[in-house]
Amino acid sequence: MIRKTTFLSAAAAVLLALAPAPVLAQAQPQPAAASASRLDEIVSRGVLKVGMPGDYKPFGYMDKKTGAFEGFDVEMVEALGKALGVKVEVVKSSWPTLMKDFEGGAFDIAAGGVSITLERAKKGYFSTALMREGKTPITLCKNKEKFETLAEIDKPDVKVIVNPGGTNEKFARAHLKNAKITVYPDNVTIFEQIVKGDADLMMTDSSETRYQQKLHPELCSVHPDKPFDFAEKAYLLPRDVPLKAFVDEWLHIMVETGQYHTLFAKYFS
Repeated sequence: MIRKTTFLSAAAAVLLALAPAPVLAQAQPQPAAASASRLDEIVSRGVLKVGMPGDYKPFGYMDKKTGAFEGFDVEMVEALGKALGVKVEVVKSSWPTLMKDFEGGAFDIAAGGVSITLERAKKGYFSTALMREGKTPITLCKNKEKFETLAEIDKPDVKVIVNPGGTNEKFARAHLKNAKITVYPDNVTIFEQIVKGDADLMMTDSSETRYQQKLHPELCSVHPDKPFDFAEKAYLLPRDVPLKAFVDEWLHIMVETGQYHTLFAKYFS
């Protein structure tokens, strides 16, 4: 037994001598904690902040007496808030300052009749499109046949009225070189200027012309089914993939369950 133990001890010593020196364990870098998405932030905060100019019927309109917002997009974002399990806070913005407010973080998403543009797409993501439309004239019904083409509109004696800072003004200035363009600051009462005769027409989104001709029987939308250009409405979102994925899925469910069509019919049919 003594000899066997001595032999094993000697063999172990030889193996230890031949074994490479142990390498000291080094602290491995830990992956950085994933930054919280805007979606996580909204849910944690318990409030979804929605920016709206508040002067665009029927998408989003602020009652100046009460400060309350109403309209198609107001009801839509209320449904979005319910899906998120949070309250909705509408933040007043304006068309000239919408992108500045958006980039400054004044709200989480922009709604209220926002058109998809490539310039805006440089700053954020757009949700799945809500509807397809384009610019078309609205004028006194008796003048409807006088303003069917851009050539008929672009004449020195034609008075075109636009609201400032949005796609309506941009479209008018890009396509009209001879007509007189007047910028009118109040998008709520702008259509009354046509009724009074202070302007001949306004070119705006076909959805708005359909709605405004219901409010003002003297006015008629000119070929709203065949607008001058192509456009889509959507919600403007920050560059946050989880938030966009949630909003798009929510919109898909709204359409498939019929909730979207019910609201659309309420405001646009």
